[in-house]
Amino acid sequence: MAAPDTRTQILDAAEHLFAEHGFRGASVRAITDLAGANLAAVGYHFGSKAELLAAVVRRVVEPINAAQSAGLDRLLARTPDPAVSELVEAFAGPLFDEMLAGDAGGARTSRLIMRIIGDPAEEMREWTGSAEATVRDRYLTAFERALPGLSPEELWFRIRGVLAVAAVDRVEVYNGQPPNCVSPVAGQAARRWAITFLTAAMSAPPTGD
Repeated sequence: MAAPDTRTQILDAAEHLFAEHGFRGASVRAITDLAGANLAAVGYHFGSKAELLAAVVRRVVEPINAAQSAGLDRLLARTPDPAVSELVEAFAGPLFDEMLAGDAGGARTSRLIMRIIGDPAEEMREWTGSAEATVRDRYLTAFERALPGLSPEELWFRIRGVLAVAAVDRVEVYNGQPPNCVSPVAGQAARRWAITFLTAAMSAPPTGD
């Protein structure tokens, strides 16, 4: 197997360090040192640290987005009004499928998603492009039809909760930190449990004032 090229080595190193330390905590020097590349390589291949972050996140998120989009296409080809449970499975399922339990890459992806959700750096919210926005907006529209009583703000809060549940579970299973050290079998079952739990959470009545 051929060794990864410099660009791929930088992406791999940056994914690891951004996931562990956030945008501001991962310096360009630390990334290039881990990648075995010279300091100028980030500028040459990506232009800036922020553009490197965008490339890292898109590499991780694009397969998830593609699977989410394909799942929604299948549902809408069958009915214009999929059930909440079907929408949750189409949206959340790929998060589990692309972040396999017990897999180092899956755990790193999970940590990166948690960083995106919680990192205060503006760059963590500025990486999205039209492809990501399209998937997000399509699911928002579908969930709005299925859950007409929810305000847009509460609906988006619940969707972000889907991301958080999936990411936390994948990290914990990989690290062996769940109660009683949940076995890999239980980790695989978590996809089904999460969909049941998240369907109930998404379907809950709107929160009162």
